[in-house]
Amino acid sequence: MGHSVTTVSVDEQLVLSDKFKRNLYLALGIGLVLFALGVIFLALGIGEHHEAHGEVAAEAAHHGPTWVTRVFAVLWQHSVFFTGISAMGLFFVCVQYVAWAGWSSLIKRIPEAIGSFLPYGAGAMLLVFIFGHHDLFHWTHHELTEPGNPAYDPIIAGKSGYLNLVFYTIRMVVFFGLWFYIWTRIRKYSLLEDQVGGDTYYHKSGYLSAVFIVIFAVSTPMAAWDWLMSIDPHWFSTMYGWYVFASWWVSGLAVITLFVIFLHENGYLKALNESHVHDLGKFVFAFSIFWTYVWFAQFLLIFYSNIPEETIYFIDRLRGFDGHYTGFFYLNVIINFFFPFLALMTRDSKRKFGILKFVAIAVVLGHWLDFYMMIMPATTKGTSGIGFLEVGALVTFASAFIIVVTNTLTKAKLIPANHPMLEESLHHNI
Repeated sequence: MGHSVTTVSVDEQLVLSDKFKRNLYLALGIGLVLFALGVIFLALGIGEHHEAHGEVAAEAAHHGPTWVTRVFAVLWQHSVFFTGISAMGLFFVCVQYVAWAGWSSLIKRIPEAIGSFLPYGAGAMLLVFIFGHHDLFHWTHHELTEPGNPAYDPIIAGKSGYLNLVFYTIRMVVFFGLWFYIWTRIRKYSLLEDQVGGDTYYHKSGYLSAVFIVIFAVSTPMAAWDWLMSIDPHWFSTMYGWYVFASWWVSGLAVITLFVIFLHENGYLKALNESHVHDLGKFVFAFSIFWTYVWFAQFLLIFYSNIPEETIYFIDRLRGFDGHYTGFFYLNVIINFFFPFLALMTRDSKRKFGILKFVAIAVVLGHWLDFYMMIMPATTKGTSGIGFLEVGALVTFASAFIIVVTNTLTKAKLIPANHPMLEESLHHNI
């Protein structure tokens, strides 16, 4: 593919074909049907695993996860996962502004549109938390913080100033409100830039991006503590915020890459060249390694310190519940590190659309599994699995996500023709 694109028009508008829209809504319907079947089967006792092994049955009897717990855990996993990917779309845009990056201006509208899923993901999370918090979060049971109550837990009581329903909900609403407000401003400035040109709105976006990155640096680890780490309220890790961020970030990069490639393959983004996808491939490659570094560093620090309240996190996932999650534990690191590391190691592989597309799909599925491993052992214990419920939720959320993002992409030109650095992106060559 050549790099001279001066004759290529940048006046592109995405038009969704009726077939594409039908297929998307068909996929959404199939996902909902599978999810409903999963709920019905679980309610009838089909597909539960806790009767298979003695240790698993004992854990289930003691901690009390039910089929309802599994349903809420699956919904929580998917709403947190896709909301995080959406937030990473906004983060990507803001990083480009703060870095004064020119290469990415051609594809800026894709991560910008990915941020449009934020209110939908936030709404899903709030609903799941409102109706399922007792099933998901042990600390929400009020008797645990009542002195004199037989169920009183001094550790959870000591954290109740931070882990309480009111403050938790306020934090969630404030985080979502700030993220979405900044996304709406960035989006507004981007569209105004299309209309009037100049660099006024570019600089406004840059200032706002700097503010967002500071806010995001504080809110993201707190969100990780709240939404995921507090599922295991007796356990903590000082690296957990970085770990969750790394998983969200590389997932977001893979999703951006997939949208860029699919648009190009369908006749859009004609000015895209191998150098653009090479940069995206480098990001996916580099941050797969970064995720692995954080994953292993957290694992190593916890195990060599041999502090029981910290080691339990990995004991549950490595050999707990009769080894229920052992295979997933090793698959997690294989698919999220070894595969992208080996597949994207060479320069050529990062410039091949087919290879990059395949790796990006694997990375998204791999980090879906990563979030599964963060949530399921602590909520469903050994009673979870991957069946109609999990597959149906994944298809439903992925379809809804694609519907929202593609509809947003149709509402503006695919290429920001008046972006001050577009010319640099059109001649990007590495």
